Amino acid sequence: MARRLASEQGLDLQAVQGSGPGGRIIKRDIDAAASAGSALQGTYRGAASGGVRTTDFDDIALTQIRKTIARRLAESIGPIPTFYLTAAFDLTRAVEMRTAMLELGDEFKVSINDILLKAVATALAQHPEVNAHWLGDRIRQHHRVHLGMAVATDDGLIVPVIFDADQKRLSEISRETKELAKLARERKLKPEQYTGSTFSVSNLGMMQIDQFTAIINPPEVGILAVGAAEDVPIVVGGELKTQKRLRVTMSCDHRAVDGAVGAGFLVTLRRLVENPLMLVY
Repeated sequence: MARRLASEQGLDLQAVQGSGPGGRIIKRDIDAAASAGSALQGTYRGAASGGVRTTDFDDIALTQIRKTIARRLAESIGPIPTFYLTAAFDLTRAVEMRTAMLELGDEFKVSINDILLKAVATALAQHPEVNAHWLGDRIRQHHRVHLGMAVATDDGLIVPVIFDADQKRLSEISRETKELAKLARERKLKPEQYTGSTFSVSNLGMMQIDQFTAIINPPEVGILAVGAAEDVPIVVGGELKTQKRLRVTMSCDHRAVDGAVGAGFLVTLRRLVENPLMLVY
């Protein structure tokens, strides 16, 4: 039992002092070590002397964030019947609008991701069946849009929330995303800043990932995975042209979101992204 508890706590048994018969390590010793943090943290027994490693592996202690991630993923990927919808959006007008805003000064500086987040929030307000939580015996459709934005940190993925995102201007969303991402990476987020989302977006485009599928964050019923914007050759009016396009994949909880419902949400999202002036109307 002590070995199992130590493994679950990420403790090195050789760093635990036993208080049982004959110095045996018992449950209270594991509990005390976990509470006191007396066991080795981070890398176990991978210490080197004179530049020579003493073992063939390193054991990395789980942070609290990583433990939470593991628990939430286990809750998601197994029990939730998930299907995926992929679409490619034309970014021509979004890029033109962003360029025009940049020419007005730094206070109007927004990113393509800011425009996308605003579009997602606006689309969610029009599709409450997607802006929802699965609660086992009922589906809760939310009247307010609280948009989660996945941020990669040294400890793992955390999802700070832009509350009432559909009611905020592009400039507000741009400012808030930067502030939340900075706080997340500095481990300064308060619990109320990363709980309460009604839908989430995960963007790996900055890492040059073309397309991926994201795991739903329960009890939400969907998440949008965003890839990199890229120049794609297409035929327009019989002529070959280059167009900047963005590929997104929506993961849907089939218990709450049917294929037609998810597709309808992406149709609305496409219209907003490809006609971004609708976002500043």
